[in-house]
Amino acid sequence: MKVAELRSVIEALADDSAHGGSRVRGPEGAAVDEVIGALDDGTLRVAEPNAGAWVTNAWVKQAILLYFSRMDSHVIGTEGADALALRDVPPSYYDKLPTKRNYKKLGARCVPGGIARYGSYLGKNAILMPGFVNIGAYVDDGSMVDTWATVGSCAQVGKNVHLAGGVGIGGVLEPPQAQPVIVEDGAFVGSRCIVVEGVRIGTEAVLGAGVVITASTPIVDVRGSAPRISKGVVEPRSVVIPGSFPKKFPAGEYGTPCALVIGTRSESTDRKTSLNAVLREFEISV
Repeated sequence: MKVAELRSVIEALADDSAHGGSRVRGPEGAAVDEVIGALDDGTLRVAEPNAGAWVTNAWVKQAILLYFSRMDSHVIGTEGADALALRDVPPSYYDKLPTKRNYKKLGARCVPGGIARYGSYLGKNAILMPGFVNIGAYVDDGSMVDTWATVGSCAQVGKNVHLAGGVGIGGVLEPPQAQPVIVEDGAFVGSRCIVVEGVRIGTEAVLGAGVVITASTPIVDVRGSAPRISKGVVEPRSVVIPGSFPKKFPAGEYGTPCALVIGTRSESTDRKTSLNAVLREFEISV
């Protein structure tokens, strides 16, 4: 089907499901399968850039939710196990979704221990270390999901992004119109960072180790003579570290977590191989 036709069918199925119907299990549900297949090969995205902004395709997220209703849990990954030595038997799972299989076709790499669910996308020369990429997520060309990093459902990761060890990029399926986490091209997200609740990390921004940003986290820009406070968006080429922000409570004033923008990435750190240099320049850890 064409995209407009797919959208019309998915929205009708979602409305039926919301009213207790089960048409998704019938022939019309093939449209759901088509959407998930398109997510898996990157021809559809949950969210996409448009004139400097991001547009969330709520109907695509509805298709993901319908896919769970359409599928039953079953054992995955034991095909041919009876004929193989134990050491050759692939890991088995009990889930509604198979794991991703089209790495060679896409030109991506998945090392042992890396898991991506069917319906996620990894672009050419993307690398998935022993981490996890959930359904609906999009990891663009040349990006690395490093060891124990996770990319949540529907998160959008741009080109040549490095998600360092233990990074947690949050996912969102409901409500369908909610914007997912966006990490734009060339960004570096340091070890053990957490980015959730639809936060947008701008192009070529650098987050030092341990930065936590939620939709309500103050992002405090201290590059000027007075602090500038925002929420939800880290500006392009910003250098960010964890900080604390004073807040008054009935029992007194205490420091609450914030993200401190302490500098701007310089031209000398544009190359991916030089990203650590920007962190050393500002004396912050990876």
